[in-house]
Amino acid sequence: MSRTASGKGSESCNTIGELAVASHRVLRIIVAITGASGTIYGVRLLQALGAAANVETHLVVSAAGQLTRSLETDLTRKEVEALADVVWRPTDMAAAISSGSFRTTGMVIAPCSMRTLAEIVSGVTTSLVSRAADVTLKERRRLVLVTRESPLSLVHLRNMTAVTQAGAIVAPPIPGFYTHPRTIEEIVDQTVGRCLDLFGVEPAGWRRPRWGESQHGR
Repeated sequence: MSRTASGKGSESCNTIGELAVASHRVLRIIVAITGASGTIYGVRLLQALGAAANVETHLVVSAAGQLTRSLETDLTRKEVEALADVVWRPTDMAAAISSGSFRTTGMVIAPCSMRTLAEIVSGVTTSLVSRAADVTLKERRRLVLVTRESPLSLVHLRNMTAVTQAGAIVAPPIPGFYTHPRTIEEIVDQTVGRCLDLFGVEPAGWRRPRWGESQHGR
């Protein structure tokens, strides 16, 4: 099922706006990692959220996501799971995050495969990843999909349009080179930073270039 929450807090917010006016409350964010290339995006997101105050992370990794992790990184399954407060099995359809009555702030799928995207769009949920995403949409919570595929077929594009119309945010990991990134980590962090911005989260010590802010001494 899951590990025990780390003790950052037990109370959650229904909306991001609630956190803005009640900073003592906890942002409960679901992070899913699927089989698309780009496991590092999910890993780095977990690391960043772990450094943030008042954030509780719930992790679910698909079977294909575990395979991609083993192919793309040197991290073990336990090392990735240790980055989250709570870990759920992808087959556990009775997990707390499968129910709308379990309050969360939202969900990020990083990376998001085209199969996962298609399941979310169709409403046919065969795993906890797509079920949790479906719940996030129906409860009008924030759903961010870091879609990873290229080139895109018309099917992919139509699915992205449909999920956007349903309320999700499609956020492909496309770097902006105006920041002059020098490492892969800086390129990854730019996408992760955009995801953090969508939830109003800025972890302690997190620094990323923002266009126009350096000119104003920020």
